[in-house]
Amino acid sequence: MRRGGVAVAAAFAMVGAMGMAAPAAHAAGAEIGANLPLLTSPFWQAYNNYLPQYAKKLGLNMLTPVNSNGDPAQQITDINNLLNQGVKGIVTGPLDSAAISRALDAAAAKNVPVVAVDVAPTQGKVAMVVRADNRAYGEKACKYIGDHVSSGKVVQIMGDLASVNGRDRSEAFRSCVKDHYPKLKVLEIPAAWKGDVAASALDSLLTANPDVKGIYMQAGGVYLSPTLQTLRRKHLLFKAGDPKHIVIVSNDGIPQEFDAIRKGEIDATVSQPADSYAKYGLWYMKETLAGKTFKPGPTDHDSTIIQLAPGILEDELPAPLVTKANVDDKNLWGNTLK
Repeated sequence: MRRGGVAVAAAFAMVGAMGMAAPAAHAAGAEIGANLPLLTSPFWQAYNNYLPQYAKKLGLNMLTPVNSNGDPAQQITDINNLLNQGVKGIVTGPLDSAAISRALDAAAAKNVPVVAVDVAPTQGKVAMVVRADNRAYGEKACKYIGDHVSSGKVVQIMGDLASVNGRDRSEAFRSCVKDHYPKLKVLEIPAAWKGDVAASALDSLLTANPDVKGIYMQAGGVYLSPTLQTLRRKHLLFKAGDPKHIVIVSNDGIPQEFDAIRKGEIDATVSQPADSYAKYGLWYMKETLAGKTFKPGPTDHDSTIIQLAPGILEDELPAPLVTKANVDDKNLWGNTLK
């Protein structure tokens, strides 16, 4: 989607050493605030569990994360509450790419840096956006489905279009199908990251279109279970290899998706790096508080910092496609959870 150029500095080489260093300050008021978009998804539950682990390794004094429960207005309130508590920095996963600017402006007014994780804001100041290339999610799903379905109807169950993530995945999938797989017809379900909305709409869609050949779920954490339950109820859940099998690609990389791939219920997922989101979200916060700045270019952790817009940089972390061929790879975070 967007690519950058020049080398990023040797600051990244300090990560390992800094992970073992003693915290610079643990005094009252020196805490880092963390804001979660929601906790109903296994993906965000995993991210939440990684946060204290990496905070400890990096020597950061982090407050207990605050959950905004999928409500953009509540998220702004939560961030303002953290600012009123005197936190020195905030790591947040924006729910609404535009609305979050109100919270970012409030933080900037108090000179409190913010690192955005998973979702990029469309305006406002952040020290860094830690995210994967979400257009690549849609493109990878399109190519997998297109290579396995010669013609017919395919469904994309979309995320919240108020989020740049939902827009990027939707537009990329739609464009890829149009440009490369003209024999496929895309049917769309705007589900706003809500499993019940996805299930109800998919049920109605399948009643009218029982000949669907493929499904792209933009968030396995919230859509996997209701999608499989709906297909089972409609007697349309056939394992991979069966001529009646509906090819399904997901996003997230949670253990439940890996199990579904092993069972042949779904075919692939894009592993969104929950562990790296937590690790580098906190690492950029620590570096920012130490006075470090960043610029576009390659990092030492297999990613690239790009410029999204003037003043907004994003570290695009790798997010591999997972299929039956590599689902047992021990390097995938979804295989490391206990």
